[in-house]
Amino acid sequence: MEQDDRKLFVLDTNVLLHEPLAIYSFKEHDVVVPMTVLEELDQIKDRKRDVSRDARVAIRALEDILGGKTTPEQILQGVKLPRREDHGDACGTLSIFPDHQLEMTHASLPGDNNDNRIINTALHLQKIHQPRNVVLVTKDINMRLKAKGAGIKQVEDYRTDQLIDDIRFLTTGFHQFKGDFWERKEHVSTESHGRHTVHTVPTLEVGDENFYINQYLLDEDSNFCARVLEKTNGDLKLLDLGKDRLLNIDAWGIRPKNIYQGMAMQALLDPDIDLVILTGPAGCGKTLLAMAAALEMVVERGLYDKVIVTRNTPEIAESIGFLPGTEEEKMTPWLAAITDTLEVLHKNDVNPSGSMNYIMDKANVQFKSINFMRGRSIQNSVVILDECQNLTASQIKTMITRMGEGTKLICSGNLSQIDSNYLTAVTSGLTYIVERFKDFEGSANIYLNGVVRSRLAEFAEENL
Repeated sequence: MEQDDRKLFVLDTNVLLHEPLAIYSFKEHDVVVPMTVLEELDQIKDRKRDVSRDARVAIRALEDILGGKTTPEQILQGVKLPRREDHGDACGTLSIFPDHQLEMTHASLPGDNNDNRIINTALHLQKIHQPRNVVLVTKDINMRLKAKGAGIKQVEDYRTDQLIDDIRFLTTGFHQFKGDFWERKEHVSTESHGRHTVHTVPTLEVGDENFYINQYLLDEDSNFCARVLEKTNGDLKLLDLGKDRLLNIDAWGIRPKNIYQGMAMQALLDPDIDLVILTGPAGCGKTLLAMAAALEMVVERGLYDKVIVTRNTPEIAESIGFLPGTEEEKMTPWLAAITDTLEVLHKNDVNPSGSMNYIMDKANVQFKSINFMRGRSIQNSVVILDECQNLTASQIKTMITRMGEGTKLICSGNLSQIDSNYLTAVTSGLTYIVERFKDFEGSANIYLNGVVRSRLAEFAEENL
């Protein structure tokens, strides 16, 4: 490939914090990391925050390529990226640019902050490498605007791990047919397996939709509701569930208020499904269903030994140590949604407070900080990962890989309530796992359509 055809990508610090191995994501093109980025990574790596791990991973990845016998001249010129199994198409070069040596010109931004130094680096490289394309990559929206205003021709967000272009295309976990599902279905075979009924239907008769494992199917005019068990030789195997049966599922005294909650409850209580992903607006019942199902499976059915509840909290690592009490007591302010849910589940008891304490002890409910989950192997537990729309793809991968044999993971989140500075609905780790796991036979995803918390919450969700 001609040198002019290969782009030069200048990376901002937040790209390496979002994806520590981002340097391998640009195929045959070359990657430049400004010295200011290394300084920012150095400042972040020793903080007691979750992002510090990503900074250390990024630094080690850079050291693996540029360390050893590499000379300073080679680092400035560019070192060829080594082959990696998971990034087989990466064949460009990596270089470090000493931006602190740049002299101020009339076209450059004031060099009194790090963003400006990185923008000035891209401006300088754009000038000396013409007509080659120089692209500044940053997840900071304001920095992208500043860079455009400063004269950088190409400025982009890091979208390599973005699986969809618009949140409207996110998989909902179910497909609703118009009319009656069973109309014009001529080649159906039905088998009974104990108390379960399984239908085998030709895919061509179902429609041209791209169905996937554990997707729920329902229609408008009948009681039909089923879950896709298998796709084989042009056929779909469907587990017959029925809307009435789903709406009468009971878990810890809680029954579904709509069919979407019924599908979610069925997936939550199925021991063959290891990962359940619940998405939906505020007030749709994600946390209540997850907690009710967890208590039902641990206390009543004895399928698991304990319930572990955790969530991502940006400020938790710096402030948890200053709070009094045990780890569970320190986590309580950030897990108030869980304690609120327990209060709802036991509000009609004679002694609600006593009931909550008894159940938390009986079900061995543990509140854990996400920072202390890394390195663990969690066995025979129900793990509830709440508010995971604020996790990046790499962070959520770290959590999922902690799950050992016999553990069920429940991930829940609302993609319209993202607090992270550098995440959007399409780049959130929650969106990432919904798309990545949608055809995994051990997972189910349900979008809980409709707010059931109150008519006030429903009106606010629809009109504010």
